[in-house]
Parts: sequence; C-alpha cells; structure tokens
Amino acid sequence: MLSSTVSRSSTAMRQAARLHRNCLASTVSNIRDIHSTSQKKSTAEAASEVVKEKETGGIANRFVITGEVIVSKIFPAGFGWQSSSILAENYLGYAPDTTAFALTTGLGDAVGVLVGHCGYYAIKKAVTGNDKILMKREFDTGVLLASAAFCSGSLWQPLVDVLQGANLSFNAVFCGTWVGCGTAFYAGLRIGRTVFPSILEYVEEPTYENSKTDASLSVAIGGATGFFVGTDAAYLPDQNFLIDVVGIKDGTPDLLGCAIAGSSTALGFGAAQTGLNMVYPAKKCWND
Repeated sequence: MLSSTVSRSSTAMRQAARLHRNCLASTVSNIRDIHSTSQKKSTAEAASEVVKEKETGGIANRFVITGEVIVSKIFPAGFGWQSSSILAENYLGYAPDTTAFALTTGLGDAVGVLVGHCGYYAIKKAVTGNDKILMKREFDTGVLLASAAFCSGSLWQPLVDVLQGANLSFNAVFCGTWVGCGTAFYAGLRIGRTVFPSILEYVEEPTYENSKTDASLSVAIGGATGFFVGTDAAYLPDQNFLIDVVGIKDGTPDLLGCAIAGSSTALGFGAAQTGLNMVYPAKKCWND
C-alpha cells in the first residue's frame, strides 16, 4: 500500500511538473507575441509619422499653402490698397503725398487681408466640412497678419515717393521698396505678437523660432510690394520691366485697376515665395 501511495504521489508530481512547463512555455510565447506586436505597432506608427511629416513639410505642400495665401490674402491686399487709394484721392480729397493718404491705403491693405483670410476659411469650412478649421483661430491669425499689412501698406506710398524723388532707377526703387516694406511687415508681426496674445488666444507670443518664420514670410511680402511698384506706369516706363504685365495706365477703369493691383502683389509674392520654397531646408520656412 505504501508503494502504491508513493507511485501515485510521483505521478502527480510529474503531471504537476508538465503542467508547470506548459504554462511557462505558454507565458513565454505570449510575451513574445506581445513584444512582436508592439514592435510591429511601433514600426507602423513610425512609418506613419514619416509619411505625415512628408505630407506636411514637403515641397508640394509648400506650394499648396503658397497658393492659398495668394488667393486669400495677397490678392485681396493689393486690391484693397488700390481701392482705398481711389477712395482717399477721389472721394476724401487726400493728396498722395499726405499722411492721411498713406494711412488710408494701409487700412485698405489691412482690411483686404483680414476679410480675405476669414472669408476664404469660412468658405473652405462650409465646402469641406472640416471641423479642424476653427474660425476664432483664423480670425486671430487674420488680425495679426492684417496689422502687419497695415504697417507695410502705410509705408508703401511714402517710401516709393522718397525713392522716386531721389531719381533712382526703376530697379533701385523696386528693390528699395521690397526691403523697406518687407521690414515694415516684419516689424508689424513682432509688435502684434507682443501686444495681441493678451487678447487673442491663438496669437503666439514672440519667440526665437517664430522670429525666423516671420522673417521668411516678410521676405515674400516684400516681393509683393516690390512688384506693386510695377503698377506705376508713369515712372521710367522704359525701365519698368513689369509695365506690360501689371502697369496701370491712364484711363484704366477703377475696378480693372484694382484687379491689376491685386495681380501684381500676387505675382510678386508668388515669385519670391517660389524661391524660398526651393531653397529653404525642410521645417524651416514659414509654410512648413
């Protein structure tokens, strides 16, 4: 009987040992499966992030954003400046060399940017149903950009008057306006980032990083203001290489003149931004 009891005990121990080994093997297998799944998931997520990075930071995307900005802000800015110049001179009686004229045209530039920006994104949201488009954010952004446009738009006429008054060549006036108005736009952005964050939640405070992106955007805006010089068909027409494209000559209907003005700023911004799109490293330009 004792022998039988020992035998049954030994059998039970062997069965328990086999059960333990099976459980251990199963556990190890599950751990490997989990680890493998985790690795695959991590790899998939990494690949997805790379794809997203390419999608959001590539050359093609830069040009898409450039096109959107031209339609929503740059053309309306030129159209608004020219419209307000007609209002200032023909209806309000401001001479082109007065401060009132300069401020009126700057305001028209700013209104064009704000209305164009908000209107574009309102339409885009209505058409696409994209819930990621937040109109409060777009309004805040529009105010920031419009304030900078007011600075460059207000400076344009006085600056061009000074440069032309110095009897500079058309190219010198073109380049001087590019640099001067681009700088004014940059100053407007930096002032706006200092003042607006306390009242506009989506305006980022001034940082070193956004100072660089603001600078690259301002270079392109300078290009828009430089090409706008080409609308003046009266100053050195033989040197104006833009006169046949965007020159506003005597007798041009007001509405057509406004459209030509908007086209000149669109052309200038597009030309300048194309160069930036091609030469700037990834994730370094304002439109990345």
